[in-house]
Amino acid sequence: MIPNPDAIDPPQTAEGPADFGYKQELDRSLHAFAAFAAGFSYLSILTGIFQLFHEGYGAGGPAFFWTWPLVFAGQLLVALCFGELAAHYPLAGSVYQWSKYTGSWAVGWMTGWVYLASYIIALAAVVLALQTTLPQIAPWTQFVADPTQNSVLLGCLLIGFSTLINSSGVGLMAKINNAGVFTELCGATLLVVLLLWHACRGPAVVFDTQGHGAGQDFGYLGPFLVAGLMASFVMFGFDTAGALAEETINPRQKVPRAILLALVASGVLGALLLLFSMMAAPDLQDKNLSSQTGGLPFIVRTTLGDVIGNLFLGNVIFAITVCALAVHTGAVRLIFAMARDNNLPFGSALARVSGVSGTPILAVLVVGAVAALILVMNINSPKLMAAIVAVAVVWANLAYLLVTVPLLVRRFQGWPAKGGCGMPGIFALSRWGLPVNFLAVVWGAALIVNMAWPRPEVYGDAWYQQYAALLFTAVLMGSGGLYYWLVQRHKTGVLAEHRAVVPPTG
Repeated sequence: MIPNPDAIDPPQTAEGPADFGYKQELDRSLHAFAAFAAGFSYLSILTGIFQLFHEGYGAGGPAFFWTWPLVFAGQLLVALCFGELAAHYPLAGSVYQWSKYTGSWAVGWMTGWVYLASYIIALAAVVLALQTTLPQIAPWTQFVADPTQNSVLLGCLLIGFSTLINSSGVGLMAKINNAGVFTELCGATLLVVLLLWHACRGPAVVFDTQGHGAGQDFGYLGPFLVAGLMASFVMFGFDTAGALAEETINPRQKVPRAILLALVASGVLGALLLLFSMMAAPDLQDKNLSSQTGGLPFIVRTTLGDVIGNLFLGNVIFAITVCALAVHTGAVRLIFAMARDNNLPFGSALARVSGVSGTPILAVLVVGAVAALILVMNINSPKLMAAIVAVAVVWANLAYLLVTVPLLVRRFQGWPAKGGCGMPGIFALSRWGLPVNFLAVVWGAALIVNMAWPRPEVYGDAWYQQYAALLFTAVLMGSGGLYYWLVQRHKTGVLAEHRAVVPPTG
């Protein structure tokens, strides 16, 4: 067994998991761009913004733009903390490992439990985005007349593809992901330029509230907070680069930079895309801008024409594909990390790494199967699925909070020792660590409250829909806590087949 994570602060002189008591089993072959691509493709602005633009615009009008830099600034505080943790603990599983080493076995298990649920639901949500784009440029992909049923069919096909690629090894996944991210970066940049070229109004458009909030007690604040959910639904998952730490060459240096660069690149490109799309929209009063079948794809096609517009929508489809790959990959690494700690049922089987592909195959299959099962639920209960997807984003940020809170406690106790990582060139917040961490905790709590707040604009009119976030979260954490206390805490410890041959130093 590894030392109690409550007290351990492993040596900072090596790159491998042996310092933490683990064998090196995953294929360490990823370079800096691949690590960046993992985080960027999860964020995937061409997936999230194209899928959710109509929600933000419908809630707050053009002025909803300001929710983007606000959420970006808040999530950057969290990412800075994650960057420092990734430099200290370069292990597969990201938030699970970070909360385990800064908190305890129990905190780590709860973090992993919550984040794993979020991961799998996020995979189901991402593949549903195909329906908003693919039939627009390829009508033959509307295999069945009912859009809900067709979205499930397309989603299951994409999950099948993701399962096949992830089963083949991190090398093939990284090549496809790198190509997809490079294409998305180029496409998003070109789209920003073309939208600016077709602008028919100035940037002052972002101060237009279109009357939202008029007559309300707090004016525009209510619509602004609802509109902010769009940015909140997009800007998470940047920790995925950390999930691949054991497969990244020189992770202490490359992973922190990848986490921060993924968020910054997404934040800047996303802000420009939102701004210039509203400057280029032919008619800001057009109801298509706030329609689920319209939104940003409608602006692109009406502004740039069907031919060019379809080319960019094709880029969006590629972005959705690599986003699904990244989410699937992150979920598998989380399962692997928890399973080798004997922190999941059937841990030995789930953590077994294939000698051929260097990937935990069973974990890949389980993630794909459960995500597909969730999709099938969407056929008869699309409103329930929408509520679950919204709640999954709450869970992701709750998992982040379960990292930043114990980290803040550790900082008050003097972490990190001697103010840094002990290695030159390694990312460290140093004297800024405490204020940044404190603000990250405040931000994370505020974000969760805003996302989970019961209101019909977000969750629907029925009471059980409005309280979905609170109810689902209570069930998730209650069942997880009960299971850990009664069963899992008596089993936790690194499985013999995954222990380092040489005992950890220190």
